[in-house]
Amino acid sequence: MSATDSHTHLHANTPCSPQDVDAFLNEAETLVARQGQRMTKIRRKVLRLLLESTEPAKAYDLLANLDGEGSAKPPTIYRALDFLQETGLAHKIESLNAYVACGHASHRHSAVFLICDKCHGAEELHAEATSEALKAETEAAGFRMSRAVVEVRGTCRDCAA
Repeated sequence: MSATDSHTHLHANTPCSPQDVDAFLNEAETLVARQGQRMTKIRRKVLRLLLESTEPAKAYDLLANLDGEGSAKPPTIYRALDFLQETGLAHKIESLNAYVACGHASHRHSAVFLICDKCHGAEELHAEATSEALKAETEAAGFRMSRAVVEVRGTCRDCAA
């Protein structure tokens, strides 16, 4: 985002981004432990970076910000991102090849992203009816959907103002 933008997004994925990063990181550790997994130092740092990011983050940008985490290499960051997606703590926005944290880790859900072509912000829309319709239509086609990410491109409310 350039300095000339007339607005800034607090998080890459509002309203799914929790407002208290440290409290959410503690919740995430509890959730991961309940799933029989472990929140390693790298996983926690990557999640923190996603939570603090003002726009969807690319893996190599995250890697560059892993200061003090030893010799982290691309496979390390991709493993951490895969883990965060599998546990429901992050989503990948395919068209941007970028990631955002999700504060609704307590339940599985499909993600519908509104991506602004001007400021490059991404907001997750709680499109429950859309998700239910997609699930019903895929089941009717004999397809068992495990998850879906829908991306809608356009202009956000701030840029349209």
